[in-house]
Amino acid sequence: MNTPLWLWLAVLAFIILMLAIDLVAHREAHVIGVREAATWSAVWIALGVGFGAIIWAVWGAEFGQQYFAGYLIEKSLAVDNVFVWAIIFAHFAVPAQFQHRVLFLGVLGALVFRGIFIAGGAVLIANFSWVLYLFAAFLLYTGVRMIRQRDEHLNPDQSRVLAAFRRLIPMTDAFHGQRLLVRRGGLIMATPLLAVLVLIETTDIVFAVDSIPAIFAVTDEVFLVFTANAFAILGLRAMYFLLADLVHR
Repeated sequence: MNTPLWLWLAVLAFIILMLAIDLVAHREAHVIGVREAATWSAVWIALGVGFGAIIWAVWGAEFGQQYFAGYLIEKSLAVDNVFVWAIIFAHFAVPAQFQHRVLFLGVLGALVFRGIFIAGGAVLIANFSWVLYLFAAFLLYTGVRMIRQRDEHLNPDQSRVLAAFRRLIPMTDAFHGQRLLVRRGGLIMATPLLAVLVLIETTDIVFAVDSIPAIFAVTDEVFLVFTANAFAILGLRAMYFLLADLVHR
């Protein structure tokens, strides 16, 4: 699959443009209603499917099928993120109007980290093809572990990352709007919103360790791996707010 540099730049520019539009549309903190969440969900799904249709039309059915297989895998695995977000927000009692900003930054970070993981995985596979067998063994291991731990529930207070964050960084007890940092008596302190963001990023990295090997099992085209990941992840925020509405109902 021939993917010139300009195509990579065009896709990245489009993703940045859509994120900018999303950020402008939600620049004022407000509670995301079910209608707004459903609209954005439809937009992101349409973009993901539409991009797959372009891949199919330009590069043929084989690459189109690889993209859609990767997209569905990533979308399915990413649903776990949504439920974890709900647990974290409930644990910290994050006001509903502040949740979108945290998830926006969380998804932005997820794209960066997954891009790094994908690049690293591609280099390993290109130089050591047997790494795919290690990926397969790791997926089997994580699957067995999930079955054994299916009755366990996430407790953010038991997170080592959160414990280290609280030990190293002074933090306020109350939220200060959508701010992640505040200045108190000449000292810069984190707000609980920054702790929530750190936890969300950490859990996404954990999920990425599972999902990246899974998509490499269906395609070794780095462009397809990245774009399938990107379009699957970008719609997660809207999916979360749909879930949040269902929980209240």
